[in-house]
Amino acid sequence: MFFVEYISHPLIKEGTVERRIYQLSIAMNALLRNTLVVIPTGLGKTTIALLVLASRLLNEEGKALFLAPTRPLVEQHAEFLKRTLKIEEEKISALSGEDEPEKREKFWKSSKVIVATPQVVENDLLAGRLSLEEFVLLIFDEAHRAVGNYSYVFIAKEYVQRAKKPLILALTASPGSDRERMLEIIKNLFIEGIELRTEFDDDVKPYISEKDIEWVNVEVPKEIVAIREKLELSIKLRLKKLKEVGIEIPEKATKRDLLEIQQIVQSELVNSRRAELFEASSLLAEVLKLSHAVELLETQSLESFRSYVGKILKEGASRGGSKASKNVSNDPNFRDALMLAMRLNVEHPKILKLKEIVSDQLKIKEDSRIIVFTNYRDSADYLVSELSKIAPTSKFIGQSDRENEKGMKQREQIEVLDNFRKGVYKILVATSVGEEGLDIPSTDLVVFYEAIPSEIRAIQRKGRTGRGRRGRIVVLMAKGTRDEAYYFISLRKERAMYDTVREIKALIEKQKRPVEQLRLVPELGLKILVDSRELRSDVVKHLRDLGASIEVKNLEVADYVLSDRVAVERKTVEDFSESIIEDRLFQQLIKLKAYQRPILVIEGENLYQRIHPNAVRGAIAAIAVDFGIPIIRTKDEKDTAELLLAIARREQEEMRREVVEHYAKTKRTLKEEQEYVVSAISNVGSVIAKKLLEHFQTIEKIATASEEELMEVPKVGKKTAQRIRILMTTPYDEADKLDLEDFL
Repeated sequence: MFFVEYISHPLIKEGTVERRIYQLSIAMNALLRNTLVVIPTGLGKTTIALLVLASRLLNEEGKALFLAPTRPLVEQHAEFLKRTLKIEEEKISALSGEDEPEKREKFWKSSKVIVATPQVVENDLLAGRLSLEEFVLLIFDEAHRAVGNYSYVFIAKEYVQRAKKPLILALTASPGSDRERMLEIIKNLFIEGIELRTEFDDDVKPYISEKDIEWVNVEVPKEIVAIREKLELSIKLRLKKLKEVGIEIPEKATKRDLLEIQQIVQSELVNSRRAELFEASSLLAEVLKLSHAVELLETQSLESFRSYVGKILKEGASRGGSKASKNVSNDPNFRDALMLAMRLNVEHPKILKLKEIVSDQLKIKEDSRIIVFTNYRDSADYLVSELSKIAPTSKFIGQSDRENEKGMKQREQIEVLDNFRKGVYKILVATSVGEEGLDIPSTDLVVFYEAIPSEIRAIQRKGRTGRGRRGRIVVLMAKGTRDEAYYFISLRKERAMYDTVREIKALIEKQKRPVEQLRLVPELGLKILVDSRELRSDVVKHLRDLGASIEVKNLEVADYVLSDRVAVERKTVEDFSESIIEDRLFQQLIKLKAYQRPILVIEGENLYQRIHPNAVRGAIAAIAVDFGIPIIRTKDEKDTAELLLAIARREQEEMRREVVEHYAKTKRTLKEEQEYVVSAISNVGSVIAKKLLEHFQTIEKIATASEEELMEVPKVGKKTAQRIRILMTTPYDEADKLDLEDFL
């Protein structure tokens, strides 16, 4: 009989966590330095996090923050910590975007351990609802996401800059095989050491449950092949046209290849408006649409293919539809393929094979839990309808809404997972949202409805079974299709991944150099009001990095308020064009005139890419001449942030002006209107305006007061008093002949 030994720790409940040597070894090393843990799914990444967290809180005074990319994962981790930690349950909180900001702010203050989604943490940091100063541990689950502009990157930098005693623990089963990507993760998370374990390590082997992996090939029916041939003919004709304009693309180019070429063409369009580049851009968009249709036909189902083709036809027929959709819709070969598909009664053999596999599994074990992974939501809906005929089935998809299709809210995702664990649903049909971190120990069978070229996603999918007992994995592949190519690509990448991890681990250990702490940029004392919608841009992050004090509000007027008289409306070149098309630009600028010195910032290159240049020039002329609003062009978000800071410094430090939010004229109270009128006097501003009104009570009395009486008001000097008197007493007919400065 196998004896189970449990962890004994002052902050871990007795009999809740099995004692495993490899987990203890990893945790001990992770307490010494910022660590990336790479370990197969199912071997207890969360337990390692628990061990580090408990030891850190026992030995250091402070809080711990545990980040996970989705609400279901956040709930899962929080429940685990509540079951295992010897900390009052009310001190362990789970936070996501579904929680109101005011509620989150309370939990940030009252909780000892917080599990949260990164977007919420980023927003609360920028809005000033959260400081990481007192956090002694920051855990990043699914750390392979820490690339590009993902919230993990900003949070890690903020943490290392501001925490008194920072320690980072990063966890992943699959950091990827790309060396540059892995180095980026290590740089972004300030990693100083890597802990790697595989299923073949001696200390791990005793805890590995066997997984039977089967690759099931199915023959594509000749009727579907005939449809594919029509679509491929359409693709070949477009590749030939692309070759004629100087762009040669192999027939077997992958979607990634096509997207990279399209990006190159679009970047060249920014610098050159040549007609052949416009044609090439449209042709590439058409090839991508047709290639996607082929992929659905080959690897998914006729139903998915018909659904996608229907969307192309609908877009092609609509007034605002893309040129690519219109051209594809009118292509004779495409229409022939559609007619063949509409007449066809043969189903894709994958559907039949999937039903057979699922039925057999349920015969072997009636209470089995089965997860079917598919790349596409259309396929998920169809598979749910078909598998529901065999056993209770639910789909599990992401939150984002798409055209005519709603995503699943986070609470719906949590409810579906809970019902799956309980056996209310025996089958789960999941898209990529189900690949990461789901702890469903009782899953007996995982089916890949299609092979995928990503080693990260393949590893994540496989990790959904074999968690505590023997598991079975089936990969469905349509012969002679991209299924086969994708399968071999993911296998090759998976093998390469561990080699890359070992190489980088050796490189880090050889350097033996502690992470350089970032120099904390001192607060400049410059305050900037930011509209909450601007949190989606990187401008706010750059402003924070530069030392500005940010206050996030739902501003009625402008995107940024830099003083009582300066407000900025920021538009990217894309948004500038859209706002002209949608006729909202000038309405926004009318509101912006609530400030004495409004500014329009247009950010980005290629101002004329969306609409006719004359329309853009006309709009710019109207803004500058009719509205009298200066237009400033900036290169990118960083450039915009530096410009805003320069203006804020001039207004607040040199001109000594306060930051005051103004409202559209229709929204001002009488008191605000009085303050606005008086503050509009040159060199008065909002602070002195309030003091004048408090002293004299009415604008009439200010207008009739003498210089001496005006100078009795705090902060009103001789020059300001003179300005007010000149303004109030000079006849209007004579004012255009005089310069105010001549009197001073």
